[in-house]
Amino acid sequence: MYDQLTGRYTFACPARGEVSVPLSRFRILERLPGASHPALYKITFACDCGEEHDGLVTHEELDWAPLAGSDSEFLNLMTARLEPAVPELLDLAARRIQTGDWPWSFFCYPEERPRPVTPSAFRVLSEGGEEVGLAVECPTCSHTSVNVVSREHVDVPFYNDRRVSVVEHIFRHDRERALSAFRDELFSSVFDASRRDLAA
Repeated sequence: MYDQLTGRYTFACPARGEVSVPLSRFRILERLPGASHPALYKITFACDCGEEHDGLVTHEELDWAPLAGSDSEFLNLMTARLEPAVPELLDLAARRIQTGDWPWSFFCYPEERPRPVTPSAFRVLSEGGEEVGLAVECPTCSHTSVNVVSREHVDVPFYNDRRVSVVEHIFRHDRERALSAFRDELFSSVFDASRRDLAA
């Protein structure tokens, strides 16, 4: 499902068979009720065929695979053997997190501070050229904040933009209507007038 070499998720497409898309091409992420180990997410993604399709990912594939990769092996030139990449990648990620460098972050508007986050907290993503509009449910206050970030900020773990734009709006707790309204607003000119730039 996730390929750590390309940083892309593989999904089925009715027109092309299989397609690989980065996280920034996800449009809607919705946790499905029921199983919690692993939790399952319905993903709506923008496909290469020009349409949007649905796919399913587990919590592990969404949050941890970009840090640890999959079960693939690499040729260790020191030992001349094929070895699993997962322990090395997990160790590297753990050391970076211990130093305070979190793989993904966003700016929580109600709390007026940056917060660490994982992709399972993303709710809606909207393409805007080189930028991505990102609605995130804050794991601390449970409010939804909207940031405008680069694609790399979403796609590449431990890459954080030096500057982000934040929509100055506190969304209602009625999340479904609020996210639908946010998606409509992202495609309108009102959006540009309601955001502010913040230095990271």
